Amino acid sequence: MPDYETLRLIWWFLLGALLIGFAIMDGFDLGLAVLYRFIARDDAERRALLEAIEPVWDGNQVWFILGGGAAFAAWPLLYAASFSGLYLAMFLVLLSFIVRPVCFNYRNKLVLQRWRYGWDWALSLGGTAAALLFGVAFGNLFLGLPFSLDELERPVFSPGFFALLNPFALLTGLVSLSMLAMHGAVYAALKSEEPLAARARRLGQWAALFYGLAFLAAGFWIAYGIPGLRIESGADPDGPSNPMLKTVVVMSGGWLGNYESTPALWALPALSIAGAMLTALLLRLRRDGLAFLTSAVAQAGTILTAGFALFPFLLPSSTHPSHSLTVWDASSSRLTLFIMLIVTLVFLPVVMVYTAWVFRVLRGRVELAEVRAHGGSY
Repeated sequence: MPDYETLRLIWWFLLGALLIGFAIMDGFDLGLAVLYRFIARDDAERRALLEAIEPVWDGNQVWFILGGGAAFAAWPLLYAASFSGLYLAMFLVLLSFIVRPVCFNYRNKLVLQRWRYGWDWALSLGGTAAALLFGVAFGNLFLGLPFSLDELERPVFSPGFFALLNPFALLTGLVSLSMLAMHGAVYAALKSEEPLAARARRLGQWAALFYGLAFLAAGFWIAYGIPGLRIESGADPDGPSNPMLKTVVVMSGGWLGNYESTPALWALPALSIAGAMLTALLLRLRRDGLAFLTSAVAQAGTILTAGFALFPFLLPSSTHPSHSLTVWDASSSRLTLFIMLIVTLVFLPVVMVYTAWVFRVLRGRVELAEVRAHGGSY
């Protein structure tokens, strides 16, 4: 059995991998929902876009479930604290997820234009809310959440959902929104015919440009406007899971500590920007398949950039920094991490192989002429 420190690191990387998988696989669903009303001009075009995502959206949700399961199994304190303090935000995200299948199922029950327009807007608003809130959540990690731990290590939060909607978090929300919109536009260009594909390419180029500017702005804000946390003592990588044993200091530029000690990490934000700019260029050249890959690289680079900046913190506290949850003191036991690792190594490849098979079966573009021929139903 690997030592405790190694298992904790493995699970930190696995959690990051699941977040990246979710951003890439379910990200194009959300991004396409964001741009849905702007790409399609009539009912047939909207139905064509829906056909591009309806067969795969539910399978893509597996990555979100796996991420939640990984947090519950490997970082129970993180799971408890985040779901307690961010309950309303989590509820809104789940509500936006629930809206999506309801829209798919009910949109075409009636041929009334007003009925379909209502479900179309619900789908777009649901995708926009989810994409924005994911970025807001990441932004608040850098600011820290207002919580402390009592004598039984139970998280106690200061109330206030709207406090999470601060200027920096809204900026990171725009980073997430534009990143997923870029990814959704690429997928729409890849799966649809003209003129839908041409509109998607144009919107994808603008989304990539906006993402690059927002990403750089957020990076400068973190570097020069937000104090970060650093562990001064007490967090033993091979020690017990007790977040109250360490001492944490707040310092200017604290979130750049890992980048200062390991300059090679600067390749991650560079990869994010390069991926987005290449995506815009490839869309202009009508290389939609390659654009999807570079868009995925931009998303992976963005999540890794934030993850390595925060490491080893998982859930920083703004009111009691020494009570922050970290990789070293908020994990399950060594035996639990090992057993769950074996389970993951068995079932995660099954999920990946099945996903690859599904997309191979569903390869090709949705033919707009065939959608028009079906009239009011799929």
